[in-house]
Amino acid sequence: MFRPLLAPARDKAAWGGRGSGKSHFFAGLLIEDSMAHPGENGGEGLRSVCIRETQKDLAQSSKALIEAKLAAFGLLGERDGFKVYRESIRTPGDGLIIFQGMQDATADSVKSLEGFKRSWWEEAQGATQHSINLLRPTMRASGAQMWWSWNPRRKADPVDVMLRGAELPTGACVVEANWRHNPWFTPELEQERQDCLRIQPDQYDHIWEGAYVSASAGAYLARALAEAKAERRIGAVAFDPLLTVRLFCDIGGTGARADAFACWPAQFVGREIRVRDYYEAVGQPLSAHINWLRAHGYGPERAQFWLPHDGATQDKVYDVSYESALRAAGYQVTVVPNQGKGAAAARIEAARRLMPSVWFDAETTSGGRDALGWYHERKDDVRGIGLGPAHDWSSHGADAFGLMCVAYEAPVAKRRISYSNRGIF
Repeated sequence: MFRPLLAPARDKAAWGGRGSGKSHFFAGLLIEDSMAHPGENGGEGLRSVCIRETQKDLAQSSKALIEAKLAAFGLLGERDGFKVYRESIRTPGDGLIIFQGMQDATADSVKSLEGFKRSWWEEAQGATQHSINLLRPTMRASGAQMWWSWNPRRKADPVDVMLRGAELPTGACVVEANWRHNPWFTPELEQERQDCLRIQPDQYDHIWEGAYVSASAGAYLARALAEAKAERRIGAVAFDPLLTVRLFCDIGGTGARADAFACWPAQFVGREIRVRDYYEAVGQPLSAHINWLRAHGYGPERAQFWLPHDGATQDKVYDVSYESALRAAGYQVTVVPNQGKGAAAARIEAARRLMPSVWFDAETTSGGRDALGWYHERKDDVRGIGLGPAHDWSSHGADAFGLMCVAYEAPVAKRRISYSNRGIF
């Protein structure tokens, strides 16, 4: 799995979950390069820096791992050219390995890295764009390489945008490395993996498979989403062309600080709830939402809207409501009555109850599923009590999904009459 990273490249990156051996690979490669460099460069030793975004002390650095590798290779001794100091490691040819946190770095302080030919950014999911921008132009010595290893967290994290996005740095070599790729995966790690799968199924994919964080610990629907994936209810979903598409919405507003408008297009097919799409936008007028829906085949001739109770409320500035505006656009609209003070709890319980019947399209609902996996309860940590659902980026998609579950009506099975048991009059 790591073989492609042995070839020369300015950026070498390995991402994935726990137990993959990413850190062990780069620690070993750094030692190998430190041994080879003097012979390849006229006796000049290799200067390297091991980086983390935040490093309050060396206990948070990669120093202990490199020392353990040196001991395992039998290289701890001046005759081999390696000597461990409190804050650094000397390498053959008067080379050097140092350990640095970037959080407090400035353009002037990073200039000290000029002439360094290796940087290894461990736990790079925490790297800020500012820190990356400080490092890259500094690593400009001939043959300089930047190494990156991390367990992905969010798709928008700077390291993921840089090394897993649409445009990669020229010549970058990026590999996925997970536990199954590690030939030295131990029985102890396998037990940890199995325990995580059993005890924390909502966190398993992120911790062990290198998936982006899709569920907040303690999220209302995290376990249900994990079960949906395990039962293969997240895949390719097709709509029945003869059935109505139901558009379940949480309404937003206009302006940069407005709440998001969220919409789940779904069909009720027998006892299945098929969710084919997810749409979310912030600060856009209703016309923008309607344009998106029509462009995706959800025009008035095929789709109908279900709105929360405030969808019938008139705008404070314009004498119009979402309900009236959508009717004017040709849609049929149903406004779901207010459930009162327990509305949020009712949506959550309905979603939990119906989730085993929900099928998601893997590609087109990823943003909505991220919201469902993150939707969680606010906590008073001092008193240890719950304060109700947190109102954040995830709540709009979750509320629209909960509205769908509240509005769902299970099909009623027709009662079969047995003529053999009918009375004869």
